[in-house]
Amino acid sequence: MPTDAELAALEQRRAELRGQYLVPAGQREPSTAAGIHHAALICADPERTIQFYQGLLGFPLVELVENRDYAGSSHFFFDLGNKTLLGFFDFPGLGLEPAVEAIGGVQHIAIHVPRDRWEMLRARLEDADVAYAGPDRGIPESMYLRDPDGIGIELLSDPLMFFAGQHLDR
Repeated sequence: MPTDAELAALEQRRAELRGQYLVPAGQREPSTAAGIHHAALICADPERTIQFYQGLLGFPLVELVENRDYAGSSHFFFDLGNKTLLGFFDFPGLGLEPAVEAIGGVQHIAIHVPRDRWEMLRARLEDADVAYAGPDRGIPESMYLRDPDGIGIELLSDPLMFFAGQHLDR
């Protein structure tokens, strides 16, 4: 854990970065991107992953094929809505270890869920005894959980979120 002096220096550095790079919403250039097509993750067991994402969370499985780069490996996708997919690979026989939070790794994936479905998913998680954290930390529309492989998932009912007390304008 950083010391108080280190925390103060880190906050100072964040303030410098904000001042140098953060352009006010009305002055920003539009993004060159149109959104995320898909994120590709690795799972240990395709069926368990399908049961979690489609069966529990309600994200429809839309494709399941062999991975063209690794014989015997599956490559499959779930529809997250808004033309966004969540993809998975398994790599049987490769001897992969469970993921840990590390530099360059995925800390969590935040998925927007409309408020009425967010409440329904919260009840589903409780009924299935799936642990989650939140809503907390002043974010009443956010909850965090782990998928069967330990991947961090945030279910967020506010699609734009608040940053530094300001609503993110696009």
